[in-house]
Parts: sequence; C-alpha cells; structure tokens
Amino acid sequence: MTVTITRLYNSHAEAHAVVDALRKANVGERNISVLASNADEWHRDKKAATYPDKDFDGRDDRAEAAGAGAGIGAAVGGTVGALTGLGLMAIPGVGPIVAAGWLVATLAGAAAGGATGGIIGALTQAGATPEEAEVYAESLRRGGAVVSAKVDDADRARVAAIMDRSSVNVMDRGAAYRKAGWNRFDVGSSAYTADQVRREREMYR
Repeated sequence: MTVTITRLYNSHAEAHAVVDALRKANVGERNISVLASNADEWHRDKKAATYPDKDFDGRDDRAEAAGAGAGIGAAVGGTVGALTGLGLMAIPGVGPIVAAGWLVATLAGAAAGGATGGIIGALTQAGATPEEAEVYAESLRRGGAVVSAKVDDADRARVAAIMDRSSVNVMDRGAAYRKAGWNRFDVGSSAYTADQVRREREMYR
C-alpha cells in the first residue's frame, strides 16, 4: 500500500534540504512533490520550466555542473528523472509559488480555477486533512513550503523521520495564526510581500 506523507517548512531552503535527503534515502523523484512560496523571488528565472533543476535550487543544473568542472553531457545525463514540471505559478489567495513533482497538474488547476477548493483540494490530495490544508495554504502565502512524498507503507516511519527533522508542527502553527487573529485560509487574501515574508520567517527562527 502507498501512503502520502506531507510536511510543512518555513522556507524553500529547508524544503530543498529535505528533498535532497529524500533522494539520498532512495525515495524516487517521481514520488516527491514540492510547493514553495516565491514571494521573495528566490526563484528568479521566469522560464523555470525550460531547464533541468534536479536539486530544486532555481539554477540550471547544466551550468552548475559545468562551473564545477563537469562536462555538459554528464550534467544533462544527471538530470534524467528530475522532479517534473518545475515552474512558477500564481495561486489565488497564496501568491507566487514554485511547484515541482506530481502535484503540479493539480496546482495548475487551482491556479486557473481561482477557487479555494483548488489549493485546499490539492493539499488534501497530498495527504493533509482539511484543517491541515488550511494551515498549509496560509503558510505558503506567508513564505513557507510544503513537501509531499509517496512511499510504501513499510517505509512510512523511515521517510517520516527524515521529513520531520526540520518540519513545522502544522497544528502549532495554525494555533499561532489563530492567536494572532487568523481564522481560515481566504482565497481573496493579498499575497505577502518579500518584506512581510522576511518578518514572518524571523518570528519562527
């Protein structure tokens, strides 16, 4: 039986580290999906989907490998099986995000549909409860990131332990939001600015 494990992180950098750890733990790349806020424009290339970015750092892997002394051919070969569909999209109520992996198609529908059910539905499909999905969506709006992995049930504990290392307790984060006056994710909310994201992250360091 396959299960989906989803965790919340404070930033794309932490999500990137988790994706790298999952790869090293032999979780297949086709089974990993990442959603990360781009409110601070960490992923600057607007043609993100046109180059290989196996390490999810927003830079062309071929150029990185060449800069490190590797041949272009080897670099291209190393990107076979990279996370699929890497690209930028704007989600109503969330703002700009970078998405990669099997959730991209679902998120593309959310971006086009403009309905709360789109982003919440995508997140519940990624293994979140409706209550958790509300917090995930709001956290994405505030600069966070979400990583989901599909694994065999036998690997659940091992993979969950990897993903838990730097993850945010979603219920605690939701409680903190509600204490500050938040009620639920609102598709009509304005996207956070880069400065707002920076201040938000500083609150949870």
